[in-house]
Amino acid sequence: MFDRMLGNYLVEQGRLTGEQIKQAYEKQAQSRARLGVIAVAEKLMSIPQAEQINSLQASKDKYFGDLAVEMGYLTPEQVTRLLGEQGNAFMAFSQALVDLGFLSLDEISNLSQEYASKHGLMESEIDALKCNDISRIVPIFTKDADEKTVKMLIVAVKNIYRLVDQHVIIGNLEKKSSVSGECVGYQKTIGRDKICNCISGSYSDLQKMAMSYTKEEFIETREDALDALCELINCTNGIYATQESTESEMIDLEPPVYITHFANIKASVVYSLPVYCSNANVFINISDAEKTEIG
Repeated sequence: MFDRMLGNYLVEQGRLTGEQIKQAYEKQAQSRARLGVIAVAEKLMSIPQAEQINSLQASKDKYFGDLAVEMGYLTPEQVTRLLGEQGNAFMAFSQALVDLGFLSLDEISNLSQEYASKHGLMESEIDALKCNDISRIVPIFTKDADEKTVKMLIVAVKNIYRLVDQHVIIGNLEKKSSVSGECVGYQKTIGRDKICNCISGSYSDLQKMAMSYTKEEFIETREDALDALCELINCTNGIYATQESTESEMIDLEPPVYITHFANIKASVVYSLPVYCSNANVFINISDAEKTEIG
């Protein structure tokens, strides 16, 4: 998630152009991060140490990790862990920026710290974003929400990452009394936890999200788009119900519903999480099912 967040920031700050960030994302998709880049990003090695190992590799037929262990910079256990992170999106993004000559590792590190400072993020929170640990990321952006809402949103964002777009970005949750959308899809849970889980937004954005979810090149009708997103909501609620139900306290699901015209979601509290995925801005709205009116 942090690769896209930092990428947007670099463009906003004029450090990269729109065309350059597009090139970086394309190269990122084609490559894996090298061990030295990951070791520096993880602060296990300094930039001079990594450059020293890179120079040694030019004259020795050895892997970076083997040389780093020989030089005493890394332990074998650290090398094993770093190798497991080579598919990490942020590491691959950093590698792409370096390979294209857009930024140095030092600049990426400084800009990451600048981003964290401007957005009030602690080091542990940036680490969660870089690792794309959604169970740790969602609570960063949902600090005003109750425990049930946070748990539901963790499941929802994980599903979007898994089923819709692996480059999903979320914003800070807002606490409202009503949310409106050109179209909405929702489903209520019953039993122990009575939750209304709703997706709202413009039709064009919901259509883009639905197309990514269904892997269809085009969805012709609003009904088809909303039906697909209701299926996604049902998947989220089903996982939540399975995780949270006990033998004595069950959670069940009502049939999902969609509205293809402008609608309002009203409740004493509606927790609204902005989500950017598949080039679309949508909102996941969580509220008390018994106190929610939609129409």
